Amino acid sequence: MQVPDLFVSAPGKAILHGEHAVVHGKVALAVSLNLRTYLSLKGTTAGSVCINLPNIDTFLSWDLCELKRLIPYSCGKTEEVKRLDAELVRKLREFVGVTNGNLDTCNMATLAFLYIYLSVFGSGELPSLTVTVWSELPTGAGLGSSAAYSVCLSAALLCANGTIPAALKEWEPAARWCQEDLELINSWAFQGEMIIHGNPSGVDNAVGTWGGMLRFLAGKIIPLSRVPLLRILLTNTKVPRSTKVLVARVKDKINKFPSIMNPVLDSVDAISCNCEKVLSEMTCEPITGEHYNILEELIDINQHHLNVMGVGHTSLDTLCRVTLTKGLHSKLTGAGGGGCGITLLRPETESSVVQTTVKDLKDCGFDCWETSIGGPGVQQHSAASVKEEVLEILKRTFLWPTE
Repeated sequence: MQVPDLFVSAPGKAILHGEHAVVHGKVALAVSLNLRTYLSLKGTTAGSVCINLPNIDTFLSWDLCELKRLIPYSCGKTEEVKRLDAELVRKLREFVGVTNGNLDTCNMATLAFLYIYLSVFGSGELPSLTVTVWSELPTGAGLGSSAAYSVCLSAALLCANGTIPAALKEWEPAARWCQEDLELINSWAFQGEMIIHGNPSGVDNAVGTWGGMLRFLAGKIIPLSRVPLLRILLTNTKVPRSTKVLVARVKDKINKFPSIMNPVLDSVDAISCNCEKVLSEMTCEPITGEHYNILEELIDINQHHLNVMGVGHTSLDTLCRVTLTKGLHSKLTGAGGGGCGITLLRPETESSVVQTTVKDLKDCGFDCWETSIGGPGVQQHSAASVKEEVLEILKRTFLWPTE
């Protein structure tokens, strides 16, 4: 079976407001980052399936004959995704040689790839292909890198199989799939996330699929139709943290001090709703300085609330202090306890201010990027539309099989 060559990308995510509130039935706003994961798929006649992951210096290859032995355990259910096939996951873990519970990044990425590949193609002929995935997103930083990976895999493999049509017309540089196809992509990406994370919320893969901004409330994810593109600084403090520990910490505080903490959660909920209202206004009327004033105030209030909830960290305090000296406002994004933070940049913020802020943050030992939030979700690209530096990386690390 010969498959078409494809280029696909999907964005990472940040939580704009509502960290930890979602656990308690409150509104959270998740936004796409204009830092993306890129996938190149090439059909070959090499009789093998290869995956190349330059971010983690990994290249793996399997003979099709090896993989065909696993087909009885895959169901090939490409048009309907119900639940994770536990038997196939078990067989794949044996196949990869990982039977204990400790999976590193390479093993998790491998299992997700093989699971989606065998499930999508398992009811027919297995194609020979090579997939290369490279990301602008740091791994393990709470920015949805694994979800962007799963979204790219799902879109590319479903498209290669013909389950969904190519989104790209011959003359287009980039294109999105229709709503029905995006829902299928998202469902398969969630399967990948379950393999990687066990019990994901579904927010990360939804942001990677639809992009823009999503409202998350009581397990329901609603993409918002229009959101403004906002410039930000994204800072990785590189302080490791455990989401599980931080969630437990917040729950413990709520149990100890319900009359204090419940109003804090209600306030965080109101911040999310006010932010959503302001962003909606910015898409349908002229954007003013007052819009940015309100967004900055909401950022400051939310960051204080997060410290009260016990998920702050001295590194995040440093981030807020350094940026405030430049007149910029910052907050953590994600679980907290370190990890990443976002800093809002106003339209009139001069490039010299941004450059000195980035330098100051890097001097603190942090990684820092200027980017934007609210960009598109998963896309198919023509080769000419992929950023030159990304294309160079994909070409340089792509081990083209000899045919």
